[in-house]
Amino acid sequence: MKIAELDGIRLHYREDGDPGGVPVVFGNSLGTDLRLWDQVLPLLPAGFRYIRYDKRGHGLSQCTKPPYPMGTLVRDAEMLIDHLERTGVIFVGLSIGGLIAQGLAAKRPELLRGIVLSNTGAKIGTREMWDERIAGVEAGGIEALADATMQRWFSETFRQTPPFLAWRNMLVRQPQDGYVGCSAAIAGTDFYTTTAAITLPALGIAGSEDGSTPPDLVRETVDLIAGSKFKLIRGAGHLPCVEKPEEYAAILSEFLHEVRG
Repeated sequence: MKIAELDGIRLHYREDGDPGGVPVVFGNSLGTDLRLWDQVLPLLPAGFRYIRYDKRGHGLSQCTKPPYPMGTLVRDAEMLIDHLERTGVIFVGLSIGGLIAQGLAAKRPELLRGIVLSNTGAKIGTREMWDERIAGVEAGGIEALADATMQRWFSETFRQTPPFLAWRNMLVRQPQDGYVGCSAAIAGTDFYTTTAAITLPALGIAGSEDGSTPPDLVRETVDLIAGSKFKLIRGAGHLPCVEKPEEYAAILSEFLHEVRG
């Protein structure tokens, strides 16, 4: 396990692949840790340096007191990339990870060579919706929202399989402060204007059964970026890298090769 000692935060991260390869940084969704990508990593091409990290308040990273501004989460990713002395990064962000990707692309485009916006939007939900969820967690813990969240995250077919329980456990075992902090970050974020100014190569990925960030939201967001591409994974929900890892890896691998040049 590796811990990056950054300015005001300790982030847990892991590196796989070719140490000298093009860096690919993965940003996870709300309520998950870097294991989100476990099934995809072995299917990705050689010649890349794959870097996963637990965002603030999740997994083995430090959990600070909520709320978190989205700018703080973007800065965490920025500091980690600088700490690892990387440039020309391809940033793969899922859900809130996709918001971080958009924020980073707007703030530090020189760090990046491309972004993947997976199951995300320039704005996700409303402040009122997120305030209600935060209140629910503060009153009854993450467990209080777990069943409704699982219905939005996964297709009905996947919810009947044994691995489903592990993902529910991952959600409810995340630090409550981290979940609340990141929920507040999503609530306060609207990137429509800044994302429309991004000029980096971009790929949008959506799941047809996604109840959190429906395909139309993902397509609308990625269409803000000139020259972007969009892919739909049928039969998958909010975490297609979990439900359809082979298809997800194939789509991602094609983009990695295109952007590497």
